[in-house]
Amino acid sequence: MSLESLACTAGLAVPGEVNLEKALRLSDRLGGHLVSGHVDGLGEVVVFQAVGESWQLDIRVPASIARYLAYKGSITVNGTSLTVNRVHDLPQGGCDISINLIPHTLQVTTLRHLHPGAKVNLEIDLIARYCERLLGRDDQAGAPERAL
Repeated sequence: MSLESLACTAGLAVPGEVNLEKALRLSDRLGGHLVSGHVDGLGEVVVFQAVGESWQLDIRVPASIARYLAYKGSITVNGTSLTVNRVHDLPQGGCDISINLIPHTLQVTTLRHLHPGAKVNLEIDLIARYCERLLGRDDQAGAPERAL
């Protein structure tokens, strides 16, 4: 594992379960979100509670990636691609997002182990990343420059 991965990933201190999604082949029908398996930042669980048969998961997102999140957009939390149900921008920067987790998602992922205060690995939508770059707003502060 690279130093970059270790520096921006939570949950690697102890062996345990991980969420893995199958890679998309170019010939496959696209039926979900476009993610690549990178960790773009760490979030913190603010709320994790049952709401009827589902669960509400609210995460505080750092300012460095908050601008990439949108209502009904995608976010990957600990390797699980999910849909954002609400985005609330915070005055001090960053945002809180709300996600609805259905029972099946909790059964087949490690998200069932979350609790308020837990750190989570976040990956932003791949299309959002490219849109920002194409619009000339790619500031990637802190991203190391790499020689080709």
